[in-house]
Amino acid sequence: MRSTQATIKSEISFEGRGLHTGNKTKITFKPAPENYGRRFVRVDIDNSPEIEALVDNVVQNTKIDSLRGTTLQVDGVEVHTVEHVLAALVGLEIDNIRIELNANEPPIGDGSAAPFVEILLKAGIDIQDAKREFLVIDETVNFTVEEKGVQIVALPTDDYRLTVMIDYQNPALGSQHTGLFNLESEFITDFAPARTFCFLHEVEDLAEQGLIKGGDLDSAVVIVDRDLSKEDVIRLSKIFDISEEVILGESGILNNKKLHFKNEPARHKLLDLMGDLSLAGVNIKGQLLAARPGHQSNIEFAKILRGLYKKQQLTKKYQDVDKKGVVFDINAIKKILPHRYPFLLVDSIIELEPEKRCVGIKNVTANEHFFEGHFPGRPLMPGVLIIEAMAQVGGVLLLNGEDDVVEKLVVFMGIDNVKFRKPVQPGDQLLMELEMLKARKSTFKMYGKTYVKGQLVCEAEMMAAIVAK
Repeated sequence: MRSTQATIKSEISFEGRGLHTGNKTKITFKPAPENYGRRFVRVDIDNSPEIEALVDNVVQNTKIDSLRGTTLQVDGVEVHTVEHVLAALVGLEIDNIRIELNANEPPIGDGSAAPFVEILLKAGIDIQDAKREFLVIDETVNFTVEEKGVQIVALPTDDYRLTVMIDYQNPALGSQHTGLFNLESEFITDFAPARTFCFLHEVEDLAEQGLIKGGDLDSAVVIVDRDLSKEDVIRLSKIFDISEEVILGESGILNNKKLHFKNEPARHKLLDLMGDLSLAGVNIKGQLLAARPGHQSNIEFAKILRGLYKKQQLTKKYQDVDKKGVVFDINAIKKILPHRYPFLLVDSIIELEPEKRCVGIKNVTANEHFFEGHFPGRPLMPGVLIIEAMAQVGGVLLLNGEDDVVEKLVVFMGIDNVKFRKPVQPGDQLLMELEMLKARKSTFKMYGKTYVKGQLVCEAEMMAAIVAK
């Protein structure tokens, strides 16, 4: 994989119809500066709003939802079915690009990424100086949806590899698998031309939902999974707006359309996976294995990868040495929190999901200053200090993403539903888990739990605010 960023050399356009909306669309790719990223721009709307290609902007409550394609939305402005465009950009390793659209969906072309690859190559690839950012998979990451038989796994490797298996338990398609092991030598010829597909029984359902308005037999492979009646032929002719005869043929593909590859459906699923996972917003170094993936599961996994990337970025920001099993060591914590001896009550942060959850450790030793008076002969950690230790873990959760962290403080606004379950003594190790309940601008509500050897010793709800020093 290339180590430096890239854009394109010149502006280039492509016109057609959107697969689901049927809208006539012109897509224009334009060069972009370093660290710009991939952004869709709706030039048909006042002020040309931009939508960054990030999983944070994915919506799943629209008619064209994550079951049929990937939709991005910012402030009510949407772009549908972006996965083929994004797969082309990933496959060509184009990091920075402005993607202008004069409608709400890119043209479908032949249902693959090849039309976008072709014009991007014609525009030319311009190598830039800035270094590319990578999410390095350093441990196994699992995602499973048992009821659908979906499993996606990321494994450590110093490259970008994808393997996909599909199994629709349908004799018209059966089980297929495919793998991409070298982006530079395999993507353009072996995966970009793989077209989207659907089963015959899905076509009418999609049409009834007001989808596939721009679909035809040149933009999708339709797999026939039941006998065709005369009524079916008439309906299909209307749906696809074709005058040619609609037939089953001998291949199991509507109108005997020839597959580009024997396992073309599996290759297209890999293409979709590439596009969807790019929404993590970073290049990936890892081996990804996916069984029965779909847009919805792809997006959920992209969210996991984006969370890992944010965590890795934070660790690099505050911690000089990478320590296995530790997100922030004590030196990193001191860069985030203003607390110092004897009031710094967190030794390390071992888990962090930015804006969601944080887990910290406090080793309670016999040398703690408060044991001298609380209580002589029966040392117990004051409950108020357990709460304070949890609050400091919450402070890390709130402050880690701030740009000017040294100028900010986290202050308490309230504490509710405090319960002390068991005493804490010298030699205990506190494991403190803070979960974000509500976040409103600069005020927050968190739920904290503290454990010793797996047993709950304290819990509380905490309200806090970020203020300037």
